Amino acid sequence: MYRLLIVDDEDIITDGLYEVFSHLKPGQLDVCKAYSAKEALDWMSRTRIDIILTDIAMPGMNGLELSEEIQRYWPRCKVIFLTGYQEFEFVYRAIQQLNVRYVLKAEGYGKVIDAVQSVISEIEQDYSLNQLLEQSQEHLLSIRSMEQNNYLRYVLQESDVLCEREEAWHDDFHKLDIPLDPEYPVVLALGHISYRVGMTYAEKSSIVLSVKMLGSSFFMEKTRSMCIVDKHDELIWFVQPSPEVSGNPDGHFMKYVEGTLELFQEACITSLGQSIGLTMSGFACEWKMVTHQYERLRQLQQLKMGNGDLIFVRDREHGSLLEGRQGRECFADGREVEVLKTHLESGRMKEFLTELDKVSSKMLHMDGNGNVQLVVETYYTIALMLYSCIARLGLHIHIDDYGRLLRLDEHTSIREGFAYLEQTGKRIFRFKQTEEQGRSALMVDRICQYIEQHLGEDLSLVRLSEIHHFNPSYLSRFFKQAKGINLSEFIDSCRVKKAKELLRENDLKVREVALSVGYEAAHSFTRFFKKMTGLTPQEYRDSLLLG
Repeated sequence: MYRLLIVDDEDIITDGLYEVFSHLKPGQLDVCKAYSAKEALDWMSRTRIDIILTDIAMPGMNGLELSEEIQRYWPRCKVIFLTGYQEFEFVYRAIQQLNVRYVLKAEGYGKVIDAVQSVISEIEQDYSLNQLLEQSQEHLLSIRSMEQNNYLRYVLQESDVLCEREEAWHDDFHKLDIPLDPEYPVVLALGHISYRVGMTYAEKSSIVLSVKMLGSSFFMEKTRSMCIVDKHDELIWFVQPSPEVSGNPDGHFMKYVEGTLELFQEACITSLGQSIGLTMSGFACEWKMVTHQYERLRQLQQLKMGNGDLIFVRDREHGSLLEGRQGRECFADGREVEVLKTHLESGRMKEFLTELDKVSSKMLHMDGNGNVQLVVETYYTIALMLYSCIARLGLHIHIDDYGRLLRLDEHTSIREGFAYLEQTGKRIFRFKQTEEQGRSALMVDRICQYIEQHLGEDLSLVRLSEIHHFNPSYLSRFFKQAKGINLSEFIDSCRVKKAKELLRENDLKVREVALSVGYEAAHSFTRFFKKMTGLTPQEYRDSLLLG
């Protein structure tokens, strides 16, 4: 999804263009509007802007000055100047800037639409994998270093211990040529790649490399970053502002990282045909807290809502996600148990059952050869993992016999015991799926209720995402997946329904009805109402009297 910001101090032009573009590509183009350069800068501080359509001559700060500010916020943003001025000076100054086009107001909506669609095609071309890879070859050489990757994996597990040896800590960064500052706070992002069933290890490795390269190209501007693969085969990004960005990572930098990850997520689909779920820090943490923050992101990913393939969650808190849980959970060593735990936490039922079947078969074979102690230990290790999951998710009220997990002697055989583990695992996955669907339905109901109660206020995708703590693009996909229609279409239907109710009251003027459903200008409301119903507001009101 791309985001277009329309800026003009003449509200009739701003509202008219907003109405045209809001219905141009629902679900693909998110449209925002501003009536001044100051208001436009506020939008850019809140969310990523891909295209800005702005008048040149505006009071306070003109469009040319605004475009210079844009480059500070979002360097990739494309600018289209829309103006009635034809003086050579304005045109000449405009075409000297990068990512800028120039359209006269007199050329009409068709020309403006063509310019925006052309810019969208240009953006998509810019994000093509081959071009991005060519731009980032030199940067990619450093992140592929095996020593750097291994060291940062160690940091994920023992950041507090490593930071205690301050001199050695700095020396490690210098000797390994890690392009991050060991004294500067760092933002973490966790990425989960959804692979097709049956893919080979080589195919998965190729996808990981392509995703890392694509991500690196997106983070070339305004940041220094590294991406590694953790022990759970998930991608971890370490992100800091580039050296020329002074001060601590502020609110805008966090928004910039979020917006860049959002674009990267969409580029993975369009360029690689590969979906990736993202979970991002809500703040930049000190290096000694990296292990804690990393484990928190994994917990947040575990509690994901909706479509896990395209989820984008940003952490909103600084504290512990699960009160009372300190330190790391203790499970018996062994790759099989780690793999089972990862599948259970990530909601991958098929993979969990396949791996459990492998472990069960292996243990039952050992039992026949007299290795009873190892088999019993393995059973209890897996049982404890399932037991802990049930307690953590509060599923004990649904699985009333879960206590049998820790009583192997109640099963007639080891084989029956492992069959019970499989049965319990299936029940956990079933309840988790039901719970996620319930949370999704509840959240959608809350969003719908908010919209219905605030039709006269700002209902832009960016504003709704701020209120409900969603990433804008994810909110759009999430809503459509749940309701089957675009968010903008739902808002329009609510506005029409409310407008019809108000028009039945003859003492309300059309302008008053327009304001009640979010339209500042009565003529914009009239065009909208006629497009949706085939009648103007007055014609609809007259038809009620005739009826």
